[in-house]
Amino acid sequence: MAIALVSTIHPELIAPCGMNCAVCGHYLAFLNKIPLRKGITYCEGCRPTSKHCAMLRHKCQETLKLAEGEIDYCCDCDSYPCERLNHLDKRYREKYGVSMIGNLEEIRSSGLADFIAAQVEKYRCPRCGGLISVHNKKCFRCDKIVSWNE
Repeated sequence: MAIALVSTIHPELIAPCGMNCAVCGHYLAFLNKIPLRKGITYCEGCRPTSKHCAMLRHKCQETLKLAEGEIDYCCDCDSYPCERLNHLDKRYREKYGVSMIGNLEEIRSSGLADFIAAQVEKYRCPRCGGLISVHNKKCFRCDKIVSWNE
């Protein structure tokens, strides 16, 4: 049986903070129409919804630079890595095994196209070629998903 491969992750789904929104449970639930429990909201990605970064919005000293297109990623900021990004990075490393700062460093050193290619390989479901969520380690296409994080 042939595996349907994920063609790519759209560059707009890489948030300024380094989060790959394409593997976020909120985004995958939105994309695959998975019901969410009360109080949890769908997300279409930080850049597509002009939020710039859901994790850092309204808290970033450099939000104006992001909003006005002066910088694309937190690693382009003079305050990088700031306290808020360090906090986000620590939380994601501990809970999900993902480093936002590591992602940003990979983007900076290898470029966005190579980062995206590596992310597709890292998160590709071996059964169907869909993307596996960073939050629950499940494929939203072929695993039984009751809620975005179950």
